[in-house]
Amino acid sequence: MISSTADAPRYGSSPAEGPQPVSLFDALRAGAVTDAATLREVYEMPGEAAQHKQVDRIHEVTKRLIASSSFVLVASTGADGSCDVSPRGGPAGFVSVLDEHTLAIPDATGNKRLDTLQNIVATGQAGLLFLFPGRTNILRVNGRACISTDPQLLAQLTAVGKPPRSAIVVRVEEVYGHCPKSVLRGSLWQPEKWLPKDAVPSTAEVTLSHLSTSMGGLTMEMIQQDERDALRYRYE
Repeated sequence: MISSTADAPRYGSSPAEGPQPVSLFDALRAGAVTDAATLREVYEMPGEAAQHKQVDRIHEVTKRLIASSSFVLVASTGADGSCDVSPRGGPAGFVSVLDEHTLAIPDATGNKRLDTLQNIVATGQAGLLFLFPGRTNILRVNGRACISTDPQLLAQLTAVGKPPRSAIVVRVEEVYGHCPKSVLRGSLWQPEKWLPKDAVPSTAEVTLSHLSTSMGGLTMEMIQQDERDALRYRYE
């Protein structure tokens, strides 16, 4: 196992402070792949079908597929190059196909950090990964994006309860159906292979761990109550 302390390479130091440990990431990055040609040497070329099944619009069968999805991951980048992936969920079909080149995702009320929305405002790009409960399908959609507050559009996007305050609109440039291997390997829809519930930290445990150093006085009971309230008033 690689260690980030004693076994890791060390970089320059000052006489006063002595040697400083290099981070584990920087130690691994020192020998990392730096160009596409070297990376390709590690892998075989993709098959012909994989190279050609990407399209630039939403076909009729893809429109039906999106209409059956109740969960999508939205990837975005900020102006500084930082990355973010955020989940969006709703009843099947909550993502609307406006035409063969345009999707709209209603922004249901969340934590109001607006990470994804601010990134899209800054860079105008988004990547979507649709999942389908109980199915092995995975659909990737990439393209230009904007945040719309157009009342006429928002009035159509009521699948999550009521018209949202805004919507992510994507101008589709790439559509690609993934093979199902990752879903199968991860046993995503096979409850009999899931870990026991008590083996997985709860959302409240994670929140308490993250906030305990910056917000004193929090308890597990307070966070659990806050979670219950957030779910109860999720459409407000």
